[in-house]
Amino acid sequence: MKLALGPLLYYWQRDAVMRFYDAIAASPVDIVYLGETVCSRRHELRLADWLSIAGRLRDAGKEVVLSTQVLIESGADVTVLHKIAANGEFMVEANDMGAVRCLEGKAAFVAGPHLNIYNLPTLQWMAALGLQRWVMPLEMGRDDLAILQQGRPAGVQTEVFVYGRMPLAFSARCFTARHRNLPKDDCQFSCLEHPDGLTMQTREGEAFLVLNGTQTQSAKVYNLLPELQAMRDMGVDVVRISPQSLHTPEIVGFFHGVMAHQLSVADAMQALEKLMPEQACNGYWYGKPGLEQRAAAFEPAL
Repeated sequence: MKLALGPLLYYWQRDAVMRFYDAIAASPVDIVYLGETVCSRRHELRLADWLSIAGRLRDAGKEVVLSTQVLIESGADVTVLHKIAANGEFMVEANDMGAVRCLEGKAAFVAGPHLNIYNLPTLQWMAALGLQRWVMPLEMGRDDLAILQQGRPAGVQTEVFVYGRMPLAFSARCFTARHRNLPKDDCQFSCLEHPDGLTMQTREGEAFLVLNGTQTQSAKVYNLLPELQAMRDMGVDVVRISPQSLHTPEIVGFFHGVMAHQLSVADAMQALEKLMPEQACNGYWYGKPGLEQRAAAFEPAL
Protein backbone atom coordinates (compact mmCIF):
# COMPACT_ATOMS: atom_id res chain seq x y z
CA MET A 1 0.00 0.00 0.00
CA LYS A 2 1.42 3.39 -1.06
CA LEU A 3 1.16 6.80 0.53
CA ALA A 4 0.00 9.78 -1.55
CA LEU A 5 -0.15 13.52 -0.95
CA GLY A 6 -3.22 15.07 -2.56
CA PRO A 7 -3.27 18.38 -4.46
CA LEU A 8 -2.84 21.61 -2.51
CA LEU A 9 -6.38 22.88 -1.96
CA TYR A 10 -5.46 26.29 -0.52
CA TYR A 11 -3.94 29.47 -1.93
CA TRP A 12 -0.44 30.17 -0.64
CA GLN A 13 2.29 32.59 -1.62
CA ARG A 14 4.64 31.26 -4.28
CA ASP A 15 7.64 30.99 -1.96
CA ALA A 16 5.60 29.07 0.60
CA VAL A 17 4.52 26.57 -2.05
CA MET A 18 8.09 26.07 -3.22
CA ARG A 19 9.35 25.49 0.32
CA PHE A 20 6.50 23.11 1.00
CA TYR A 21 7.29 20.86 -1.95
CA ASP A 22 11.01 20.97 -1.18
CA ALA A 23 10.10 19.44 2.19
CA ILE A 24 7.79 16.93 0.55
CA ALA A 25 10.61 15.83 -1.77
CA ALA A 26 12.50 14.68 1.31
CA SER A 27 9.48 12.98 2.91
CA PRO A 28 8.55 9.27 2.64
CA VAL A 29 5.46 9.94 0.50
CA ASP A 30 5.28 7.81 -2.68
CA ILE A 31 2.87 9.78 -4.90
CA VAL A 32 2.34 13.55 -5.15
CA TYR A 33 -0.63 15.22 -6.84
CA LEU A 34 0.04 18.73 -8.16
CA GLY A 35 -1.98 21.56 -9.63
CA GLU A 36 -4.77 24.04 -9.01
CA THR A 37 -8.06 22.22 -8.49
CA VAL A 38 -10.17 24.93 -6.82
CA CYS A 39 -9.99 28.34 -8.54
CA SER A 40 -8.37 29.55 -11.75
CA ARG A 41 -7.89 33.06 -10.29
CA ARG A 42 -5.12 31.67 -8.10
CA HIS A 43 -2.10 32.72 -10.14
CA GLU A 44 0.84 32.54 -7.74
CA LEU A 45 1.83 29.47 -9.77
CA ARG A 46 1.12 28.82 -13.44
CA LEU A 47 1.10 25.46 -15.20
CA ALA A 48 4.79 25.86 -16.10
CA ASP A 49 5.60 26.24 -12.41
CA TRP A 50 3.66 23.11 -11.49
CA LEU A 51 5.51 21.20 -14.21
CA SER A 52 8.83 22.45 -12.84
CA ILE A 53 7.90 21.24 -9.34
CA ALA A 54 6.75 17.94 -10.87
CA GLY A 55 10.14 17.45 -12.47
CA ARG A 56 11.98 18.05 -9.21
CA LEU A 57 9.72 15.65 -7.34
CA ARG A 58 10.19 13.00 -10.01
CA ASP A 59 13.95 13.41 -9.69
CA ALA A 60 13.49 12.81 -5.96
CA GLY A 61 11.86 9.46 -6.72
CA LYS A 62 8.21 10.44 -6.39
CA GLU A 63 5.40 9.42 -8.72
CA VAL A 64 3.79 12.69 -9.85
CA VAL A 65 0.20 13.18 -10.99
CA LEU A 66 -1.20 16.45 -12.39
CA SER A 67 -4.67 17.27 -11.06
CA THR A 68 -7.26 19.15 -13.11
CA GLN A 69 -9.67 21.79 -11.87
CA VAL A 70 -12.96 20.46 -10.49
CA LEU A 71 -15.27 23.22 -11.75
CA ILE A 72 -14.46 24.52 -15.26
CA GLU A 73 -15.93 28.00 -15.72
CA SER A 74 -14.28 29.67 -18.73
CA GLY A 75 -12.57 29.16 -22.05
CA ALA A 76 -9.23 29.84 -20.34
CA ASP A 77 -9.96 26.99 -17.92
CA VAL A 78 -10.65 24.69 -20.87
CA THR A 79 -7.36 25.68 -22.49
CA VAL A 80 -5.42 24.82 -19.32
CA LEU A 81 -7.31 21.53 -19.05
CA HIS A 82 -6.26 20.54 -22.57
CA LYS A 83 -2.63 21.46 -21.84
CA ILE A 84 -2.62 19.29 -18.71
CA ALA A 85 -4.22 16.37 -20.53
CA ALA A 86 -1.63 16.62 -23.31
CA ASN A 87 1.42 17.17 -21.09
CA GLY A 88 2.97 13.87 -22.25
CA GLU A 89 5.12 13.36 -19.12
CA PHE A 90 2.91 12.86 -16.09
CA MET A 91 -0.29 10.98 -15.37
CA VAL A 92 -3.39 13.14 -14.89
CA GLU A 93 -6.05 13.09 -12.19
CA ALA A 94 -9.35 13.87 -13.92
CA ASN A 95 -11.63 15.83 -11.60
CA ASP A 96 -14.52 16.36 -14.01
CA MET A 97 -15.92 14.49 -16.99
CA GLY A 98 -14.46 17.05 -19.40
CA ALA A 99 -11.02 15.93 -18.31
CA VAL A 100 -12.03 12.29 -18.81
CA ARG A 101 -13.14 13.15 -22.34
CA CYS A 102 -9.75 14.76 -23.06
CA LEU A 103 -7.91 11.66 -21.82
CA GLU A 104 -10.21 8.93 -23.14
CA GLY A 105 -8.31 6.54 -25.39
CA LYS A 106 -5.13 8.64 -25.19
CA ALA A 107 -3.62 8.10 -21.76
CA ALA A 108 -4.24 6.21 -18.54
CA PHE A 109 -5.65 8.48 -15.82
CA VAL A 110 -6.72 8.71 -12.18
CA ALA A 111 -10.38 9.40 -11.45
CA GLY A 112 -10.55 12.02 -8.70
CA PRO A 113 -12.91 11.80 -5.71
CA HIS A 114 -15.45 14.15 -7.30
CA LEU A 115 -16.33 11.92 -10.27
CA ASN A 116 -19.02 10.09 -8.28
CA ILE A 117 -17.98 6.47 -8.81
CA TYR A 118 -20.35 4.66 -6.48
CA ASN A 119 -21.02 1.33 -8.19
CA LEU A 120 -19.37 -1.38 -10.24
CA PRO A 121 -20.97 -0.53 -13.62
CA THR A 122 -19.58 3.01 -13.38
CA LEU A 123 -16.16 1.75 -12.35
CA GLN A 124 -16.12 -0.75 -15.20
CA TRP A 125 -17.19 1.90 -17.70
CA MET A 126 -14.45 4.25 -16.53
CA ALA A 127 -11.89 1.44 -16.78
CA ALA A 128 -12.88 0.99 -20.42
CA LEU A 129 -12.08 4.69 -20.98
CA GLY A 130 -8.57 4.31 -19.61
CA LEU A 131 -8.95 4.53 -15.83
CA GLN A 132 -5.88 3.25 -13.97
CA ARG A 133 -6.74 4.36 -10.44
CA TRP A 134 -9.87 5.75 -8.82
CA VAL A 135 -10.21 7.76 -5.61
CA MET A 136 -13.14 6.68 -3.48
CA PRO A 137 -15.77 9.43 -3.02
CA LEU A 138 -15.37 11.01 0.39
CA GLU A 139 -18.81 10.08 1.67
CA MET A 140 -18.56 6.41 0.67
CA GLY A 141 -18.32 3.98 3.56
CA ARG A 142 -16.21 0.88 4.05
CA ASP A 143 -19.08 -1.53 3.31
CA ASP A 144 -19.72 -0.02 -0.12
CA LEU A 145 -16.00 0.08 -0.80
CA ALA A 146 -15.73 -3.62 0.00
CA ILE A 147 -18.36 -4.39 -2.66
CA LEU A 148 -16.49 -2.43 -5.32
CA GLN A 149 -13.21 -4.00 -4.31
CA GLN A 150 -14.60 -7.48 -4.86
CA GLY A 151 -15.65 -6.70 -8.42
CA ARG A 152 -13.27 -4.01 -9.63
CA PRO A 153 -11.74 -4.58 -13.07
CA ALA A 154 -8.32 -6.17 -13.31
CA GLY A 155 -5.47 -3.67 -13.25
CA VAL A 156 -7.49 -0.88 -11.61
CA GLN A 157 -6.08 0.54 -8.37
CA THR A 158 -8.07 2.02 -5.49
CA GLU A 159 -7.12 5.12 -3.50
CA VAL A 160 -8.76 6.34 -0.28
CA PHE A 161 -8.70 9.82 1.26
CA VAL A 162 -7.50 9.17 4.83
CA TYR A 163 -6.48 12.52 6.31
CA GLY A 164 -7.46 16.16 5.96
CA ARG A 165 -10.37 18.52 5.83
CA MET A 166 -12.83 17.05 3.36
CA PRO A 167 -13.64 19.03 0.19
CA LEU A 168 -17.43 18.69 0.24
CA ALA A 169 -18.78 21.00 -2.47
CA PHE A 170 -17.86 23.52 -5.17
CA SER A 171 -19.74 26.58 -6.39
CA ALA A 172 -19.41 29.25 -9.06
CA ARG A 173 -19.67 31.75 -6.19
CA CYS A 174 -16.57 32.61 -4.17
CA PHE A 175 -17.56 32.37 -0.53
CA THR A 176 -14.33 33.87 0.80
CA ALA A 177 -14.85 37.00 -1.32
CA ARG A 178 -18.50 37.10 -0.30
CA HIS A 179 -17.44 37.09 3.34
CA ARG A 180 -15.61 40.39 2.65
CA ASN A 181 -18.48 41.78 0.55
CA LEU A 182 -16.32 41.58 -2.56
CA PRO A 183 -17.38 40.38 -6.02
CA LYS A 184 -15.71 37.22 -7.27
CA ASP A 185 -14.03 39.05 -10.16
CA ASP A 186 -12.47 41.49 -7.69
CA CYS A 187 -11.82 39.13 -4.81
CA GLN A 188 -8.46 40.80 -4.03
CA PHE A 189 -7.14 37.25 -3.66
CA SER A 190 -8.65 37.02 -0.21
CA CYS A 191 -7.81 33.32 0.08
CA LEU A 192 -4.15 34.23 0.62
CA GLU A 193 -5.12 35.46 4.08
CA HIS A 194 -6.45 32.03 5.06
CA PRO A 195 -3.77 29.34 4.48
CA ASP A 196 -6.08 26.64 5.84
CA GLY A 197 -9.38 28.18 4.81
CA LEU A 198 -11.83 30.39 6.73
CA THR A 199 -13.68 28.57 9.51
CA MET A 200 -17.43 29.07 9.92
CA GLN A 201 -18.91 28.56 13.35
CA THR A 202 -22.39 27.84 14.61
CA ARG A 203 -24.10 30.28 16.98
CA GLU A 204 -22.86 28.07 19.79
CA GLY A 205 -19.26 28.69 18.65
CA GLU A 206 -18.66 25.21 17.25
CA ALA A 207 -16.55 24.90 14.11
CA PHE A 208 -18.89 23.75 11.33
CA LEU A 209 -17.51 24.32 7.82
CA VAL A 210 -14.46 25.90 6.20
CA LEU A 211 -14.71 28.36 3.31
CA ASN A 212 -11.93 27.97 0.75
CA GLY A 213 -12.83 30.24 -2.13
CA THR A 214 -15.33 28.39 -4.31
CA GLN A 215 -14.88 25.25 -2.23
CA THR A 216 -16.63 24.27 1.00
CA GLN A 217 -14.78 21.92 3.34
CA SER A 218 -15.48 20.16 6.59
CA ALA A 219 -14.17 22.01 9.62
CA LYS A 220 -13.29 18.75 11.32
CA VAL A 221 -10.37 16.70 10.04
CA TYR A 222 -11.11 13.33 8.48
CA ASN A 223 -8.65 10.88 10.02
CA LEU A 224 -8.67 7.19 9.13
CA LEU A 225 -5.22 6.28 10.39
CA PRO A 226 -6.62 3.50 12.63
CA GLU A 227 -8.28 1.94 9.56
CA LEU A 228 -5.11 1.39 7.54
CA GLN A 229 -5.01 -2.33 8.33
CA ALA A 230 -8.65 -2.76 7.31
CA MET A 231 -7.92 -0.97 4.03
CA ARG A 232 -4.93 -3.17 3.36
CA ASP A 233 -7.06 -6.25 4.02
CA MET A 234 -9.59 -4.95 1.44
CA GLY A 235 -6.86 -4.52 -1.16
CA VAL A 236 -6.67 -0.70 -1.14
CA ASP A 237 -3.58 0.31 -3.11
CA VAL A 238 -3.05 3.96 -2.10
CA VAL A 239 -4.04 6.17 0.84
CA ARG A 240 -4.17 9.96 0.47
CA ILE A 241 -3.22 12.74 2.85
CA SER A 242 -4.44 16.27 2.08
CA PRO A 243 -1.92 19.09 2.67
CA GLN A 244 -2.29 21.63 5.47
CA SER A 245 -0.16 24.72 6.05
CA LEU A 246 1.66 23.32 9.09
CA HIS A 247 3.06 19.90 9.99
CA THR A 248 2.30 18.06 6.73
CA PRO A 249 5.73 16.35 6.54
CA GLU A 250 5.32 15.20 10.15
CA ILE A 251 1.84 13.86 9.41
CA VAL A 252 3.21 11.99 6.41
CA GLY A 253 5.85 10.56 8.72
CA PHE A 254 3.29 9.24 11.19
CA PHE A 255 1.29 7.47 8.49
CA HIS A 256 4.48 6.06 6.98
CA GLY A 257 5.67 4.92 10.40
CA VAL A 258 2.51 2.90 10.97
CA MET A 259 2.56 1.44 7.47
CA ALA A 260 6.24 0.48 7.79
CA HIS A 261 5.85 -1.32 11.15
CA GLN A 262 7.86 1.40 12.90
CA LEU A 263 5.11 3.00 14.98
CA SER A 264 1.99 1.76 16.72
CA VAL A 265 -1.38 3.16 15.73
CA ALA A 266 -2.03 4.30 19.30
CA ASP A 267 1.23 6.24 19.51
CA ALA A 268 0.73 7.75 16.06
CA MET A 269 -2.80 8.86 16.89
CA GLN A 270 -1.68 10.46 20.14
CA ALA A 271 1.00 12.44 18.32
CA LEU A 272 -1.25 13.28 15.37
CA GLU A 273 -3.99 14.79 17.52
CA LYS A 274 -1.62 17.60 18.50
CA LEU A 275 -1.05 18.57 14.87
CA MET A 276 -4.63 18.70 13.61
CA PRO A 277 -6.20 22.16 13.12
CA GLU A 278 -9.54 20.90 14.46
CA GLN A 279 -11.11 17.81 16.04
CA ALA A 280 -11.12 14.55 14.13
CA CYS A 281 -14.07 12.84 12.44
CA ASN A 282 -14.57 9.52 10.66
CA GLY A 283 -18.32 9.09 10.34
CA TYR A 284 -18.51 8.52 6.59
CA TRP A 285 -16.23 5.49 6.81
CA TYR A 286 -18.78 3.80 9.09
CA GLY A 287 -21.81 4.86 7.07
CA LYS A 288 -22.69 7.58 9.58
CA PRO A 289 -22.92 11.39 9.33
CA GLY A 290 -19.50 12.64 8.32
CA LEU A 291 -18.90 14.90 11.32
CA GLU A 292 -19.23 12.04 13.80
CA GLN A 293 -16.19 10.51 15.45
CA ARG A 294 -16.42 6.82 16.18
CA ALA A 295 -13.86 5.25 18.46
CA ALA A 296 -11.78 2.62 16.68
CA ALA A 297 -10.03 -0.30 18.28
CA PHE A 298 -6.37 0.32 17.52
CA GLU A 299 -4.83 -2.47 15.48
CA PRO A 300 -1.21 -3.54 15.80
CA ALA A 301 1.24 -1.71 13.56
CA LEU A 302 0.98 -2.80 9.94
